Amino acid sequence: MKPDDAKERPDSTLVKFRWPLVLIAISLMALIAYLVSLWMAKRAFDETVTRGGAAGRYAAQKAEAMAAKFMQGTITRTFLAAIPEIASTGGGNLELAKSDQTEIFRTEDSKTILWDKIALGKTVSEIRVPVTYRYHLQLSAPWRLQVSGQTCIVIAPSVHPTLPPAIHTDKMEKYSESGWGRFNASDQMAELEKSITPTLSDYAGDPKHLSLVREECRKTVAEFVRTWLLKEDHWRHDRFHSIKVIFADEVEKRPGQMEPTIQLK
Repeated sequence: MKPDDAKERPDSTLVKFRWPLVLIAISLMALIAYLVSLWMAKRAFDETVTRGGAAGRYAAQKAEAMAAKFMQGTITRTFLAAIPEIASTGGGNLELAKSDQTEIFRTEDSKTILWDKIALGKTVSEIRVPVTYRYHLQLSAPWRLQVSGQTCIVIAPSVHPTLPPAIHTDKMEKYSESGWGRFNASDQMAELEKSITPTLSDYAGDPKHLSLVREECRKTVAEFVRTWLLKEDHWRHDRFHSIKVIFADEVEKRPGQMEPTIQLK
């Protein structure tokens, strides 16, 4: 081997491998850039997932809350929670219906003397008076709401008359007559007038008068509950679209045998 050849060998080696080394350096730079881009993409993805996860959790919570309101217990608690606000303007009662009627009060008595041989005549007193009966339920009394498919079944407190009934004295008509031997017409009329208020209070709560207004009371309660369902966004074709109302004293009523009190048209 010549000395000149020994001096030229390192340079010729570098020249020989110059381009492969350049390719390796470029590849390393590209690999580093790729890894950096992957890291940046992963970081952006994680941030997006985190934000999306928060939004997802919020949406899930909203959906869960909405679904929970379909549960019977939650509906009842929410409904009862709304009652104090409504009751504060109505003295704790929900007025349901009224009935205007003209009532007639009449009394008569007759007297005889000498072992019924001589009749002294008969005293008759009569009062005609227009009366307004009003009916209500107590908002503070127990309520129960049941869910049957898309029907909301309301077990409402019993209906009560609002006492005393409203007596329209300005339209009251009085009539009296007495026999030839009788002088007690004014006393009899006074006693009859005193009996009006307690008698009307008894009338208001009897089954006959209650039956006249019961269906109207039922509709009023259904409208009351519908207003609440509208507020909660549950009165819809895809949620609740009918309401059945049963009063607490209607033990014979069965929801499955009842027509809806009101329903969405």
